Amino acid sequence: MRTIVFLLLAFPTMAQQQIQLNQSGFYPKAPKIAVITGSVSAKEFHLLARNGKDTVFSGPLGPEQHSANSSTLTRIADFSAFTEKGEYVLQVPGVGTSYPFSISAEVLKPVAVASLKGFYFQRSDMPLEEKYAGKWHRPAGHPDNIVYVHASAVSGRRPAGTVIASPGGWYDAGDYNKYIVNSGISMSSLFSAYEDFPGYYAALRTNIPESGNAIPDILDEAVYNLRWMLTMQDPNDGGVYHKCTNASFDGMVMPGVTKLPRYVVRKGTAAALDFAAVTAQAARILQPFNQPLADSCLKAARMAWQWAEKNPALMYDQNVMNKQFQPAITTGAYGDNDVKDEWSWAAAEMFVTTKDKKYYDIFHQHLQDSVYLPTWRNVAMQGYYTILRASGQLPEVVRQDLPVIKERVLRIAGEYIRRQPQNAFQTVMGQSRRDFSWGGSSVAANQGILLLYAYQLTKDKIYLHAALSNLDYLLGRNATGYSFLTGAGSKATMHPHHRPSIADGIEEPVPGLLSGGPNPGMQDSCRYEKTEPETAYSDTACSYASNEIAINWNAPLVYLANALEALKKEAGYVED
Repeated sequence: MRTIVFLLLAFPTMAQQQIQLNQSGFYPKAPKIAVITGSVSAKEFHLLARNGKDTVFSGPLGPEQHSANSSTLTRIADFSAFTEKGEYVLQVPGVGTSYPFSISAEVLKPVAVASLKGFYFQRSDMPLEEKYAGKWHRPAGHPDNIVYVHASAVSGRRPAGTVIASPGGWYDAGDYNKYIVNSGISMSSLFSAYEDFPGYYAALRTNIPESGNAIPDILDEAVYNLRWMLTMQDPNDGGVYHKCTNASFDGMVMPGVTKLPRYVVRKGTAAALDFAAVTAQAARILQPFNQPLADSCLKAARMAWQWAEKNPALMYDQNVMNKQFQPAITTGAYGDNDVKDEWSWAAAEMFVTTKDKKYYDIFHQHLQDSVYLPTWRNVAMQGYYTILRASGQLPEVVRQDLPVIKERVLRIAGEYIRRQPQNAFQTVMGQSRRDFSWGGSSVAANQGILLLYAYQLTKDKIYLHAALSNLDYLLGRNATGYSFLTGAGSKATMHPHHRPSIADGIEEPVPGLLSGGPNPGMQDSCRYEKTEPETAYSDTACSYASNEIAINWNAPLVYLANALEALKKEAGYVED
């Protein structure tokens, strides 16, 4: 039977291409949905033991639906009523069987752990040892002990060409550069995950070099990047450099190979405020674990805030910069021409950490602004989450604003719930074609996070089920049939636009990294077999528009997957 299963996985049948489900599996008492794509004449489905012989459950297929995001036809197979643990396949008469999957209380823990361990594989300036990295071990790359101040970033005490050190941190994405703005929202997601579920993370181990010390692994991982971020602040004025980067992208080589000059580039308001927000949050979280580091973070946060007050709208515009300064910088821009949301988020973090009302006054002013699902470009919702989290310890003047904050979160979550039944895949992700964009997988994960906050506010499990539907989307219940997390599932992303995965000579990609997912923009001009919004995905290294990985995509997945693990007993998904 093992040979048969191997062949099933190695040579996917048409049925496996048509039956889309969470390829990792399901909690015993959680919702369990599979989606059958294409025109199907069968009226029912069957759940079989993995041997393919014993039928353990049968049910009716739902009516045919036309997807709003492609020409895909779907029918729903709902087997939520089946709760017995084991290994299974789903079978549809006239179609065939699905990839195998599990039903168990621990089924999503490997996904939760892998998504966090993915950050270890992105570490710069340290060798990844075999006992932690397995066959993906590699030498250190980019020590960044010689980094030049770019001509765009000069200050009185640091003229162009000044050499500074900026070691450590995470590689941002498929490239080898390090960006403050994108680190901002990524660090916020990890720190917030810890703040919301500290007991859970106290017990979580991910097999990183720091595992077993007195600090939870998620904080050890975040601190590795935090220490790099602290090097990006000019100690003379408090300003924060936008990024540490090559002038242009490295080739498709391992990180220890490239020797191109590295630069810190232009200070900006967005970078300073993102930095202030992260370091303020770090200060209060790390205080019980590392008082000196916590104190350093708070000092750095205050300096960055003061610099931003003096430079309230200094935008990073790479095209304009390159007309003035050399060498031209052509790596990821992360430019942002509106920093109202950065002011709002940073003010929230500064206030909750310091309790100084002057920061809350700034946050309060920005309550008049619109708020959206978080992205690196729009971070105001991160401040909302922080105020909600700390609401029980805040003064009355703040609590008066809580109804407004709660209403906005619940309004967005309510719209997700209202539209979910009309989605052909019965997920929250994909209710709008705009969900499918560059890094759309992070849209799914961030929608899940917002729904989890709605659950925490109301204890209504409908929000929890909806958040779980988006994890199902990421792990295979989507129009492509791919699990977008490397190493997770029978048909997972195999060829991400990720330099180590391309250059290391290992067939399997580095595990635990979240691919961007369908992107009808197809800005990379690679070959796409399908081009509709929810199917425009190419599992090729060429496709940076749909198949790159990035820390700000992994971070919300860490929150979503681990929060579901932390809440699974409370949700009734598993037995106490």
